[in-house]
Amino acid sequence: MGKNPWFETVAEAQRRAKKYLPSSVYGALVAGSERGRTIDDNTAAFAELGFAPRVAGHFAQRDLSTSVLGVDCSFPVVISPTGVQAVHPEGEVAVARAAAERGVIMGLSSFASKPVEEVAAANENTFYQMYWTGSREAMVQRMDRARAAGAKALIATLDWSFSNGRDWGSPAIPEKVDLKTAVKMAPEVLQRPRWLWTFGKTGRIPDLTAPNLQPPGGSAPTFFGAYFEWMQTAPPSWDDVKWMREEWGGPFLLKGVSRVDDAKRAVDAGVNGISVSNHGGNNLDTTPASIRLLPSIAEAVGDEIEVLLDGGVRRGGDVAKALALGARAVLIGRAYLWGLAANGQGGVANVLDILRGGLDSAVLGLGRSSVHDLCPDDLHVPDGFTRALGTSA
Repeated sequence: MGKNPWFETVAEAQRRAKKYLPSSVYGALVAGSERGRTIDDNTAAFAELGFAPRVAGHFAQRDLSTSVLGVDCSFPVVISPTGVQAVHPEGEVAVARAAAERGVIMGLSSFASKPVEEVAAANENTFYQMYWTGSREAMVQRMDRARAAGAKALIATLDWSFSNGRDWGSPAIPEKVDLKTAVKMAPEVLQRPRWLWTFGKTGRIPDLTAPNLQPPGGSAPTFFGAYFEWMQTAPPSWDDVKWMREEWGGPFLLKGVSRVDDAKRAVDAGVNGISVSNHGGNNLDTTPASIRLLPSIAEAVGDEIEVLLDGGVRRGGDVAKALALGARAVLIGRAYLWGLAANGQGGVANVLDILRGGLDSAVLGLGRSSVHDLCPDDLHVPDGFTRALGTSA
C-alpha cells in the first residue's frame, strides 16, 4: 500500500507537488515576477480579512449553487485557464473530468496542451480563453473552432505586459522535449522517478505544443512559438475588445481588470462579465492583491455585469470572503495545478472538495442560508485594506 493520496489542504497539495515534480517544472507553476510582492500579497491579503461569525440561528441546509454567465455550477468556483498543464499526462482533460464530476465550469487556455474538442467532451461546461494574438483572421478561426467544440463562453485575457526576471531565478523551460533536452534535464528528472514513471507508463513525453493554436492544414506551434506570436502582436484597443466580443457572439468575460475606469470601459464594450485579476502575480509586480481591488470595482459595475475574482484563492474561506466583497464567483489556478501534480484527476477533485467544504463551513458559521446572502457585514475589513485604482476624474 502506498501513501494515502488524499490531502486535507491546498498547502499540502503544494508540498506534495514540490516533492513530486522536477524542480524546473515546479518553478514554472510557482511563477511570479520581479520581487514576487504581488504573488505574496494575493494570498496574504485574504488572511488580513476576518470573519464575523454568528452564535445561533444557523441553517441546517445551505445552498452553495450559483451560475456564471448563464451556466449553472454547484458552487462559485471556476477552473481558471492556465497554459500547458504538462505536469500530468492527461493534463487539462483530467482537470475537466474532475470539474465535471464536481459540477464546476472548466476554463481552457488557448495555450493548453490538450485540444478544445477533447476538453469540451470531458466537461460540457467549458469556457475557452484567448489572448489577443495573431491576425484577426486567425483569431476568428480559433473562436469558430471553440464554438464548434461546444465552448459556452469566451474568456479574453489582456492583462499581460511581458514582465520577466525573478529575484529567486526563473526555471529553464525547453521549447520541446527531444533527446537533447532529455539528456540535459536528466539530472533533475531522475531525482523524481515517480513523475518520470507517470509519463513513462503512457508511452508519451510531456507535450509542450499548443494544439488550439494550430492553423488549418498546419502543425501546432510550440509554446514558445505561440508566445513569440503573442509578443509580436500589437496590443488591443477597446475597439478591439468590442470587436472580439461581437465576433464571439455569446457570453464574454474580460479577465485582468484592476481599475475602476477599466471596469466601466468594459461595460461600455459590451462584456457580460469581468474578472478582477493581476494575472496571478505574473504581470506587473507590486500591483495590489486582487481581493483589495474587488470592492471598488464591484460597487462601480456589479449591478451591470458579473464580477469575478482570481488570484490567491487557496481555501473555501477565501471564496466566502470574495463573495462577501462583491464577487459572483472566483477562479482558481495554482490550487488545482498542485492537486493535478499531486494526484492527477483525483487530486483536482480533492482540491475542489476542500474549497467546497471550507465555503460551506463559512456560510454555516456566518449564519447564512445561501452564498448569495454573503455581504460585507460578515467580515472584519481592516482600515486601509482596500485599494481603489482608476477613480480620479
